[in-house]
Amino acid sequence: MNDLSALDRKNIWHPFTPLNGVPDPLLVESASGVYLHTSGGRRVIDAISSWWVNLHGHGHPLIADAIGEQARKLEHVIFAGFTHEPAIRLSQNLLSILPPNQSRIFFSDNGSTAVEVALKMAIQYWVHKGSTRKKIIAIRGAYHGDTFGSMSVGERGLFTDPFRSLLFDTEFIDFPEREKEADILQAFRELVRHDDVAALIYEPLVQAAAGMRMYDPRFLDSLLDEAHRHGVVCIADEVFTGFGRTGKLFASEYCRIKPDIMAVSKGITGGALPLGVTSCTDEIQTAFATSDLKRTFFHGHSYTANPLACAAANASFDLLTKPQCIDNIKRITRSHEHFKNGIQGHTAIREVRTLGTILAIELKTGEESSYVNNLRSRIYDFFLGRDILLRPLGNVLYILPPYIITDDQLNEVYEAIADFLNKLQDP
Repeated sequence: MNDLSALDRKNIWHPFTPLNGVPDPLLVESASGVYLHTSGGRRVIDAISSWWVNLHGHGHPLIADAIGEQARKLEHVIFAGFTHEPAIRLSQNLLSILPPNQSRIFFSDNGSTAVEVALKMAIQYWVHKGSTRKKIIAIRGAYHGDTFGSMSVGERGLFTDPFRSLLFDTEFIDFPEREKEADILQAFRELVRHDDVAALIYEPLVQAAAGMRMYDPRFLDSLLDEAHRHGVVCIADEVFTGFGRTGKLFASEYCRIKPDIMAVSKGITGGALPLGVTSCTDEIQTAFATSDLKRTFFHGHSYTANPLACAAANASFDLLTKPQCIDNIKRITRSHEHFKNGIQGHTAIREVRTLGTILAIELKTGEESSYVNNLRSRIYDFFLGRDILLRPLGNVLYILPPYIITDDQLNEVYEAIADFLNKLQDP
């Protein structure tokens, strides 16, 4: 273990982590169900689904068997000029649960690139329509990924400051807090009335990285209605919210008006392998439907539609659509609501937010809420000391568990949160 930790320190650059002044990362030797098993013999509850990707628990045999079986048949093949059964079956599976206006699937390899594809698809759509529309509108506080296009439509700040001069211009509207909704809608109307807006991109109902901030689907419907009235392409970034996280298979199901393009990733393979998907309507793909090579959508990845990842995604789909999984999502939703009702009056809490399997607790602090809030390390260390992985977003503590978590395991997490809240209250 010591040799491995020393090699890690010497060789590896971990994401979202300072190179100095932080403890060595825990060495995970295996994982099963909701538990991460470390080299030191600890058993840690993965209460955030390992960065929101793990839907059905670690090491699920159905997904593992699907990957193994596929690896013995076809591990990978170029996806230009060739195809394979796992991708074809996955396209059918996804289109059976995506909003009914979605009709075509484009494969990539992660959430950022699924968003990049969506943005490029929307802009090239207008080029093929003979329009000069290029402007993109996004919502302040957004996080759409770390590639340059996705950074350009995300919040300008800590994550993007070194690259600010290299990002393309984006028009931002304010986050739709309820008391601001009318003013924000009016500002949006002013932007789209000039008919130079190519697309609106949004995280439906929940801005995850911004602290699990939530907003009203009725307002989003008003926004989408206004966008469509002016021909604006609407892009739903469901990388986080997809595959049941909000209580429905996709957050867009809460809205009357559906997006023209959707980006999904994270939970698509049940957390087993990286995969991204961008879907679109007939209207979008028809603009590319020509034999003219110059009108081709020139975007791709070496591992596009990797058969192993597609096999894992098909197995995850089979699990996700079983009644037992749907019941588990409902059970977690009820548990979160019950816990929320019990703690929301606590003096250490600014606000408690829940939607489906998401529970977010924004804690009071002497400083502004942000990713670098000083309470962040205290939260993380406390729960890891209790063998619970909760990686806070600044002063926002949240739970996003795998759907197979039991009531006893959830209660263990809830009890630790209650203890932490009481410690914050102590003088």
